[in-house]
Amino acid sequence: MNKKYDYLIVGSGLYGSVLAYELTKKNKRVLVLEKRNHIGGNIYTENINGINVHKYGAHIFHTSNEDIWKFINQFAKFNNFINSPIANFNGELYNLPFNMNTFTKLWSDVITPNDAIKRIEEEKEEFKDKTPTNLEEQAISLVGKTIYEKLVKGYTEKQWGKKCIDLPAFIIRRLPVRFTFNNNYFNDYYQGIPIGGYTSIIEKMLKKSEVKLNTDYLEKKDYYNSLADKVIYTGGIDEYFEFKLGKLEYRSLEFKTEILEEVDNYQGNAVINYTDSKTPYTRIIEHKHFEMNDCKGTIITKEYPKAYTEDSIAYYPINDDKNNSLYEKYHALAEKEDNVFFGGRLGLYKYYDMDKIIEQALNLAQKLEEK
Repeated sequence: MNKKYDYLIVGSGLYGSVLAYELTKKNKRVLVLEKRNHIGGNIYTENINGINVHKYGAHIFHTSNEDIWKFINQFAKFNNFINSPIANFNGELYNLPFNMNTFTKLWSDVITPNDAIKRIEEEKEEFKDKTPTNLEEQAISLVGKTIYEKLVKGYTEKQWGKKCIDLPAFIIRRLPVRFTFNNNYFNDYYQGIPIGGYTSIIEKMLKKSEVKLNTDYLEKKDYYNSLADKVIYTGGIDEYFEFKLGKLEYRSLEFKTEILEEVDNYQGNAVINYTDSKTPYTRIIEHKHFEMNDCKGTIITKEYPKAYTEDSIAYYPINDDKNNSLYEKYHALAEKEDNVFFGGRLGLYKYYDMDKIIEQALNLAQKLEEK
């Protein structure tokens, strides 16, 4: 029996939308189901008072893959925004990532790269011959005590909701340290923000697909599966299997956005991290600076990490041994599903940058059409 659609895609985030675009290009009939009341997943942007607001946190596109850069530039022009965040530690401001601008402000006697290397090595000395047993020891072994205490400790404890001494060392495998005066956070060759916001990109990708918003696929999974030959699922893999092996753990976020009509420039930078332990939020985003917008007024968003619950959005997989082991069991179940393909951050239980998500989606689109 011929089904109404060739593909059912669950989720209209970047992964699902790229697949929808590639498949409809080949004249495949595609239905996209979206649980939220808007397309775009976490890269959704909303224009408010002439400012494109990143509703689910800052999304800065960066890649060193020329093919991915060419692909995304089909849908929007990108500006030359460079991510150069600032750290605020109890009113002291430091450049990120850790570089010579950071070091010369932290230590008055540090002038040259050799001075900085020597100081950091001195502060790491106590862990020279030790294997770190927790995140605190791991961080100090990488960057020394001063940087850890001012720029890592408070931020990390807020992000994960635990003391650094109670967090596993593997969470911080490396910390970016540069001995140059370079505040560009990313090393990638291509970087920028789409002019006009991300939502318009997703709209173009989904132009030839049928899209249903406010639709929970899992509530009528059998019915929706009956509509299409193949299913691409981008939701939580444990939720798909009704948590029968247990629940995977995540950290979530809460965003509090303020429209400031009487202030044209609130903080002078797109992103400022608050690395002390007392400030309840981890960072403030000032959205207009992503697009060098000189309009009147401004909009800021404060970002509060929080525990994940069923009523919140799963942002960061907690990829410790316990959760990774559970994911592998769910992955084994997924491999047995007929004509159901799992992808994206939730489907694969791993955090990905946007360029890697696009690459994965393009790879799956190619494989699907080879079958």
